[in-house]
Amino acid sequence: MSELEKPVPPAGDEIHLPGNSAQPLILTVGVTILLVGVTTSHWIIAVGLLITVGTLVAWVRDAIRETNALPLHHHDDH
Repeated sequence: MSELEKPVPPAGDEIHLPGNSAQPLILTVGVTILLVGVTTSHWIIAVGLLITVGTLVAWVRDAIRETNALPLHHHDDH
């Protein structure tokens, strides 16, 4: 079955949208600090890296939790 032939969900099914989150902003701050650290100090690199990796881990964990909370029929690929 091609992408164009996939069945349309029945009327009334809700579209899942993630809630508001500060994670994109925090990730941006972390990457910015990391890049500033590349030109200044190893300590600033470490702070930026810690913020960036910590935010990415939290964001992926939250996305997995949200995906697992969806009804089972949303996990089907057909």
